[in-house]
Amino acid sequence: MSSDAASPLPPPLPPRAEVAPSAPAEAERTQVVAAAPLRLWGRPLGEILCLTAGLGQEKLDEALRVQADKGGRIGEVLVQLKYASEEDVAKALAAQLDLPYVARIFSDEVDGDLVKRVPINFAKQARLLPLRLGEDGVQLAVADPLDTPVLDHARMLLGQAVVPNVALASTIVDAINGVYDRAVNEAEQLVEDMEAQDLDSLAHELEEPRDLLDNDDEAPVIRLVNSLLFRAAKERASDIHVEPMERELVVRFRIDGVLQEIIKPPKRYQNSIVSRVKIMAQLNIAEKRLPQDGRIRIKLAGRDIDIRVSTIPTTHGERIVMRLLDKNATLLDLVEIGMAAETLSGLDALIRRPHGIILVTGPTGSGKTTTLYGALSRINTPDLNILTVEDPVEYQLKGIGQMPINPKISLTFASGLRAFLRQDPDVIMVGEIRDKETAEIAIQASLTGHLVFSTVHTNDAAGAVTRLVDMGVEPFLVASSLTGILAQRLVRRLCQDCRQPYVPTAEELKEITLPPDALKRAGVTHIYRANGCNACNKLGYRGRTGIYELLLVDDEVRQLVLKNVDSGTIKKSALQRGMKTLLDDGGRKVMLGETTIAEVLTVTQEDL
Repeated sequence: MSSDAASPLPPPLPPRAEVAPSAPAEAERTQVVAAAPLRLWGRPLGEILCLTAGLGQEKLDEALRVQADKGGRIGEVLVQLKYASEEDVAKALAAQLDLPYVARIFSDEVDGDLVKRVPINFAKQARLLPLRLGEDGVQLAVADPLDTPVLDHARMLLGQAVVPNVALASTIVDAINGVYDRAVNEAEQLVEDMEAQDLDSLAHELEEPRDLLDNDDEAPVIRLVNSLLFRAAKERASDIHVEPMERELVVRFRIDGVLQEIIKPPKRYQNSIVSRVKIMAQLNIAEKRLPQDGRIRIKLAGRDIDIRVSTIPTTHGERIVMRLLDKNATLLDLVEIGMAAETLSGLDALIRRPHGIILVTGPTGSGKTTTLYGALSRINTPDLNILTVEDPVEYQLKGIGQMPINPKISLTFASGLRAFLRQDPDVIMVGEIRDKETAEIAIQASLTGHLVFSTVHTNDAAGAVTRLVDMGVEPFLVASSLTGILAQRLVRRLCQDCRQPYVPTAEELKEITLPPDALKRAGVTHIYRANGCNACNKLGYRGRTGIYELLLVDDEVRQLVLKNVDSGTIKKSALQRGMKTLLDDGGRKVMLGETTIAEVLTVTQEDL
């Protein structure tokens, strides 16, 4: 946005000329404001804003001084100083350059063929969107029409001349999301189209032999699978289940830990759908009697998605489960995953020690890996050599060496961990301690001056101690190496748009070990229950948060471990010294209005 000189302003324009002409005829829904009158072309942006947006001379002068001091464009400076809105600046820029201003973009009127030529990640980064093909070239909505490299790149991608139209960046991003969201509904439409083909018509088509090179019968199946993958990524699904039944085929997504039925494709397309997925995962489509595992790596809406594929034979055909891992997902800090200040403080002290073992426990899908990554990112500095061995590597961590295990070539957690000790590490993360060999190597690593992170599958923090002993590790080794154990679960977070307040009964509070006067003590008058709205797909929940239980291994716990006592005794001792259980932390989340009593009870039944 061009710079301004502090020159005297010309007299104001007549009132009718202060705003550009209105949108064209009703038939064209995309709201385009025509170019400004001739007298505004080429004028400094500040002058135009004074004439069209009521910007005063004093504010303009101050903005010019800030621009001279800090640099940047005058429009950006005015927005930062809150002297003008982004919309005012965009309209003024359109007037200055004699370009149309697009107030709103309707995604259903955007040319889909043009959009396919522009990668979504480039469109979002460059803040542009091709609208339609006109007489002079492709009408292009763009937030910065002065960025000529972006316009040149768009021209190359589209293979056409481009005609810039100025629009707000937020308007363009919303339109991009809307355009690419069309694929979400495509799966349902494809199923309807496939069901519309009756068996008689299919049988008739098969009467005459056809050249396989000309056969496009599989195209709907390919589009269906692609649409399902796109929808799963958009709706934050962690797993896709393709389940053959006796008379139907069911596709379900696991969203926020709960399976939801999505569509029921025709049973007769079952083999085609399974084969398509197996081809994408590079599996043997001829082998239908044995389980197979594979991987699909694709880009969806500009995001790198790694999909682990598992197939097993069942009585009604092959069953497929696909687990989606978003490689571009933003790693959450320990604060963002719902950790209480007291727990965070204790864990933060543990991860900054020079040696020892820190374990995270919980069932599959309870967020253990996310917690470990959050801890590693917290201490990830150039002066530390951090190495991880995982199954598989779920997220790429900058500055950290990550190695996936491969049992086919005897690269296991134990062998990988043993190799790491020759790599001069400071911190080691082992994806999971599954056996005595891995446990003993991890303990030896901690005793020789390394900080080790790992996970085990137990119900609570105290149970991790006895699990290591049950694996065959000597109690004195466990006692001397363990520094802390974090147990965790994931509970669904209440939808903030539709949650319903209510006053719980004393019995309900008692179920999560809260006293009858808990609300009064916390200074709240009510808690919330799930309801359901369009924003949360009528589920009442949207997203998940964690509940945690941190057991610090102090001298008293070490003495109990040396005596080889049961986990209940260790837990009782820790509770006497102030440890908060999973149920206690769940009660805190209920009081904060983040989740419900039912959710907490569902994931903490073993604590009751």
